[in-house]
Amino acid sequence: MRSRADALSHLQDDVFDLVVIGGGITGAGVAFDAATRGLSVALVERNDWSCGTSSRSSKMIHGGLRYLQNFDLGLVREALLERELLAKLAPHLVKPLPFLVTAFEGGRRDRKIGVGLNMYDVMARRGLRRGKRDQPGEGEPDFWSPERHRTIDGGEVLELMPALAPRNPTSAYLFYDCQTDDSRMVLTVLGEAERFGAVCLNGASVTEVTERNGRAAGVMFEEAESGEPFEIKASNVVNATGVWADTLKTEELRAVGVASIRPSRGTHILLDHEQLPMKAAAIVPAGGGRGIFVLPWLGQTLIGTTDNDYSGPIDRIKPSGDDVEYLLGAVNEFFDRDFGEDDIVGAYAGVRPLISESDDVEKKSVDISRKAELYETESGMLTITGGKFTTWRRMAKMTVDRLVGREFRDAPCKTDEIPLGYPVEISQLPEVEGLSPIVRQHLASRYGLFAEKILEMCRERPELKERIVEGAPDLLAEVVVAARFEQARSLEDVLMRRTRLGLLAGRRLVADGKAVKRVAKVMGSELGWGMLHTRREIEAWHEAIAAESIVAPIPVSG
Repeated sequence: MRSRADALSHLQDDVFDLVVIGGGITGAGVAFDAATRGLSVALVERNDWSCGTSSRSSKMIHGGLRYLQNFDLGLVREALLERELLAKLAPHLVKPLPFLVTAFEGGRRDRKIGVGLNMYDVMARRGLRRGKRDQPGEGEPDFWSPERHRTIDGGEVLELMPALAPRNPTSAYLFYDCQTDDSRMVLTVLGEAERFGAVCLNGASVTEVTERNGRAAGVMFEEAESGEPFEIKASNVVNATGVWADTLKTEELRAVGVASIRPSRGTHILLDHEQLPMKAAAIVPAGGGRGIFVLPWLGQTLIGTTDNDYSGPIDRIKPSGDDVEYLLGAVNEFFDRDFGEDDIVGAYAGVRPLISESDDVEKKSVDISRKAELYETESGMLTITGGKFTTWRRMAKMTVDRLVGREFRDAPCKTDEIPLGYPVEISQLPEVEGLSPIVRQHLASRYGLFAEKILEMCRERPELKERIVEGAPDLLAEVVVAARFEQARSLEDVLMRRTRLGLLAGRRLVADGKAVKRVAKVMGSELGWGMLHTRREIEAWHEAIAAESIVAPIPVSG
């Protein structure tokens, strides 16, 4: 990405076809879609890229098996098709993951889940060809597409899920969905948007949607580091701020039928992979007739999620003690373990932007549809919200289709055929003394072809080969990349969203103060921090993880 100074200069000098407010996956997708259709695009984010819901997902690209229970068939079908497409467009970021629904001695597999999986298989098909499911035809590219679900025996279950050894599983349904690093997906989409001409700036808090002759004509924003106000002039404005969407032109949104955004909190916890080893994901029964996911993610075991109405502050959301207890209870019962709070290596919570309409008052958040909604208000501002992480491209297409349609432009969507980044095989990357194949694979998976540049940086500056945290593959070179190429402005940006060490190794970062100091030193050198600024950044990092209870003791209620 371009530097913040360069982006700020362009935003002042140019007049745009479109300004997008919000730097999560939806805003990034809208900017990408519009830029690829030839529109001039500006995008502003008040804090950091993906700092809201888009960095706090369950890290899955999936159809949503549980939505079949609510007969939300259109959403499941749409998400399954997007899953397959994203696995094609970004194979280094969207990777197949086996999921198991397990039966144990004395029990039978749930036949209702079997019926649901049959529906899942059918809805994932792009056509109704006979034979193997959707194998590419002559001349078509070969990309991932899952075969139908199947039944496996207890031995194969244990190969995929060693943590279940104490339970003696007898069989399981096996099916596939996909997994991703949500923050990295956002950064990749932003990078592609910039490649097609979009200008993107974080640390830019919108204070006003400006109007000309009663029509939305741009925004005023305050730049975070200077505190100075700036104006962006644009012909169109899109509000893609997710759970904050109803804070912009609230009365106009009320007038088109949006009662409010109804936040739903989802809590996740992480355990050490060695304590709960997983090669596949498990669907685990939990209280209230729901299920949770337990899955391997970036070297740890991720557990979630909950789905409860939330009415507290939405800038920094803590996992509730009740939610943590609920997740640990389900895991302990299923795997026959006795994990407690001290075993948690990281935790996070986010809120989903569910759209509350008049007939949703009595519904629980779990029962409200995840369907995306697009609203056009009196001033012409478009607001896109709701939806799922998996369907971000469809949400962006819906939004930009409306924009080009009302201006009578002939500009069809192209994002179904544009790769997201450039995947690279580890064998194509240069070897650097002192860096193991595990590290090179980590860089290839996170950065694709850009990993070549990082390895070259390590060759030129050997001190950047040092790992940030012992046992994790993340390098100090990635701190330089975050500050120089990804507009990272704080230690939180680097440790929570450029790398994911704040989640994966939060306790180790707290216990090993030297690791955070090493990151601060490298970042400060890149951004010109003095000693006082560096000290403040370290303090701010510790305040941030405490504010979100990432590793601190979690209250019993809330």
